[in-house]
Amino acid sequence: MRRWQGDDIWFGADYNPEQWPESTWAEDVALMRRAGVNMVSVGIFSWALLEPTPGAYEFGWLDRAIDVLHGGGISVDLATATASPPPWLAHRYPETLPRRADGAILWPGGRQAYCPSSPVFRERSLALVEALATRYADHPAVAMWHVSNELGCHNVHCYCDVSAEAFRRWLRERYGDLDGLNDAWGTAFWSQRYGDWAEINPPRTAPTFANPTQQLDFLRFSSDEQRGQLRAEREVLTRLVRQPVTTNFMIGTGIKYLDYHSWASDVDVVANDHYLTAADPRAHVGLALAADHTRGVAGGDPWLLMEHSTSAVNWQPRNVAKAPGQLRRNSLAHVARGADGVLFFQWRASRAGAEKFHSALLPHAGPETKVFREVCRLGADLRALAEVRGSRVDAEVAILFDYEAWWGAELDSHPTVDVTYADRLGALHDALWRAGITADVVHPATDLSRYRLVLAPTLYLVRDVHAAALHAYVEAGGTALVTYFSGIVDEHDHIRLGGYPGAFRELLGVRVEEFFPLRAGERVTLDDGSVADVWTEWLHPEGAQVLAAYADGPLPGVPALTRHPVGAGAAWYVGTRLDAAATERLVARLVAESGVRPAARVPAEVEVVRRRAGDRSWLFVINHTDADARLDAAGVELLTGAGCSGDLVVPAGEVAVIREAPTAAAARASGDPARTSDDPVHTSDDPAGASDGPARASGGAAARSSGGAAARSSAA
Repeated sequence: MRRWQGDDIWFGADYNPEQWPESTWAEDVALMRRAGVNMVSVGIFSWALLEPTPGAYEFGWLDRAIDVLHGGGISVDLATATASPPPWLAHRYPETLPRRADGAILWPGGRQAYCPSSPVFRERSLALVEALATRYADHPAVAMWHVSNELGCHNVHCYCDVSAEAFRRWLRERYGDLDGLNDAWGTAFWSQRYGDWAEINPPRTAPTFANPTQQLDFLRFSSDEQRGQLRAEREVLTRLVRQPVTTNFMIGTGIKYLDYHSWASDVDVVANDHYLTAADPRAHVGLALAADHTRGVAGGDPWLLMEHSTSAVNWQPRNVAKAPGQLRRNSLAHVARGADGVLFFQWRASRAGAEKFHSALLPHAGPETKVFREVCRLGADLRALAEVRGSRVDAEVAILFDYEAWWGAELDSHPTVDVTYADRLGALHDALWRAGITADVVHPATDLSRYRLVLAPTLYLVRDVHAAALHAYVEAGGTALVTYFSGIVDEHDHIRLGGYPGAFRELLGVRVEEFFPLRAGERVTLDDGSVADVWTEWLHPEGAQVLAAYADGPLPGVPALTRHPVGAGAAWYVGTRLDAAATERLVARLVAESGVRPAARVPAEVEVVRRRAGDRSWLFVINHTDADARLDAAGVELLTGAGCSGDLVVPAGEVAVIREAPTAAAARASGDPARTSDDPVHTSDDPAGASDGPARASGGAAARSSGGAAARSSAA
């Protein structure tokens, strides 16, 4: 992988000089320097200007723009400009236009109006990449190359005849022959058996539910086609340039159908775009989840925030402006969770086009504005935090996430429309966030041995090897939680027979014979006082200990929460959708049993995260409340330069970043600190809450296995 980090944390935005008279460019650079900007992304949507007619390139304006930026000391993330083809491509080659499942053509006039399987688009786009790379490979301003932009944001699925043929090729490579495909797709159902590859199409609009495995494979194919464009462009770039290559993922912004875990190896730096959901008053928690997931995709390494907004966006139903201080809190929360660069869309707010009401670093009203003042303050903050660059985030919890499980869980004709993949993911992450505990959101193939606690929410589709890995993790001393509607099907979306939760029955020590989804608005109560909705199931313990059962509803007396000792560890199962309070209590019990530690003890709604490099550590404290927050911290607060030796006050709405004193950092790294009176503890009626539970070493599950089995066996 090519080195992508600079001497400081990257700070900047998309810059579109082609949208403005050249007379403004010098002013732009002067204001960038005033704000502390050190990188801008250039040329993202400029194909029509760079190649106004086929094969005729005009680079003069881009030469001048990059030179102006270089003269001002601004580095360039140079885009390949393939994000949206010029109108001439569709006019000359109408077969390049994408089609929806119902056959409707998606015409030029917006962006990304191309079929991702089109050989004509691939040929023309790579010719442009070759020309750009040849011209700018050695330009001293170019620090990074930016493939396309938000690949698949608007055209992830195409159902045209070109895509149909590409889909058939993909299926031949996957299954080898029609017998393999017919078996995987279960085509004996509804007389769907195929006798010729030419009979197979994408899952176009049909009279009723389409074949679910056909749908699942088309989703896999479509993600792979978008990845194919990334890989093709990267291949050209790596042949011609020395700089690192990236593209901007869209993790945490509702983009469902791109398997970014599989894409990560194709970039030198994982970069992400993230935008708050304005309607959510706690959108900062969703931001944290997106950042934790991005870090998981990056394998725990630092990553780059390629886009977010200074204030309102333009594309949500109600585009709420950010309150004073929110821009700073959002940006530094990303840094806390592993970003070594903070970029925005865009530098100068557009005066025309579909995004003219989207906020920018430089608003329509100019530099004498709240937004620009906050931008300048953020630039100073990031310079002060340069030393955290390259460090990694401390996380003792892993949450398993698989795009294929997401796709499968939300296919047609399931037990209830109320079970959605992101629901339990968000609920469990929220409970950890409230407790000051950081989680890595990782693929099930990740090595889990370094985590104290692993959560598997709604892992509907799971491969045998991943189920076995979770079992091995628990046997070695780990603590795991699996939620309902997990382990149900294999990679072909075939039910795992013998009782649910299929792949996890042995690990969990339970067998479910039937699902009992609830009606809209219906609730049930558990005998421990917990409240739940959406889902119940007829569960039989087969070795598991029952911790709570239904007190009412369709299944009174049936277990709802269980714990199963396995080897040196324990696997918990929750068979219903607990409300927020009950979820928080459950997470507290899991945290106590596993020995997971919060980054710091802080008041509610104050975010805490720790980054570490060797024996150095930095504690980020982000106060999302309207009251001052106090915590115990020792070291130097980097944003002010002030020392702190115990009692740190973080004012309402503010942020603190403490370079921790070496003794405190060493104590933290060596093992568990002494428990304080507000640590989560087991209640006296908690069967898993023995006070003499296993000691927790600083390593992973394997390091904790000694003595763990006896302690848990005694507790059970």
